[in-house]
Amino acid sequence: MSRYHGPLLIRPLADDLLAARDAGAATWTGSLDLGCSIDTVALLADGWRWRDALLPYPGKLKDRTIYFLDGDEFAPVARFAGSLIKLVPTEWGVPTFEIDGIKMLPTAKASPLADAQRKVALVEPRGKTVLDTCGGLGYFAACCLESGVARIHSFEKNADVLWLRTLNPWSPDPAASEGRLQLEHADVAQVIGRIADASFDALLHDPPRFGIAGELYAQAFYGELARVLRRGGRLFHYTGSPNKLTSGRDVPREVARRLEQAGFRAELALDGVLATRR
Repeated sequence: MSRYHGPLLIRPLADDLLAARDAGAATWTGSLDLGCSIDTVALLADGWRWRDALLPYPGKLKDRTIYFLDGDEFAPVARFAGSLIKLVPTEWGVPTFEIDGIKMLPTAKASPLADAQRKVALVEPRGKTVLDTCGGLGYFAACCLESGVARIHSFEKNADVLWLRTLNPWSPDPAASEGRLQLEHADVAQVIGRIADASFDALLHDPPRFGIAGELYAQAFYGELARVLRRGGRLFHYTGSPNKLTSGRDVPREVARRLEQAGFRAELALDGVLATRR
């Protein structure tokens, strides 16, 4: 998929741009890439000029939605193919995404990228080969690249999530990684068997919640993770903090026990489990 390089709008930003036009301003300054950079655009009667392109003024936009230029109008960064998958703005600039209204990345206390940095640091990726089982928007991969990873292989099974990545300026571009990021459209549970033994130095496992992707919490899958990780290698497994009273389960401790059975030393860390291959 080719990456999108046009402007991205959210409602507060669009309202500000339109207010500047209505006040008679000749220019408007703000971020059109979710906080990655700042641009100044010319406000004209028939549109606004951005990077030598004359663009239409946006219509009425919805809250909690990111818009991209689709032809000659702004459309939501969202797709529906059995499930509604959309890119969602945050107060941090760096977006999260939702599937059927379920937020897939934590954003309450920090940006999803800052949250990823804390987790990636646990596996110390510098100079290592890393397996990223459920790539999502690619924030684990972005943090690994920034930390000096030698190579990271990311899997993502959902084609619509891969499409979101092409519109998200915070998602890393494999083509710009000098070969260090390999992004593969595949279900890691189906293809991990083809990966050679002890071929990775570290693992990052950020699966959807247990009720959606139970196979990624299975003992057999954990055995495969142990097989492809060299001895002494670290794994961070995100579990979140599900409510034990409502779910009736202590998922982090269940995961830790299963990882121990698979050949790891495991301990609770952040909102997941940190494990070391024995």
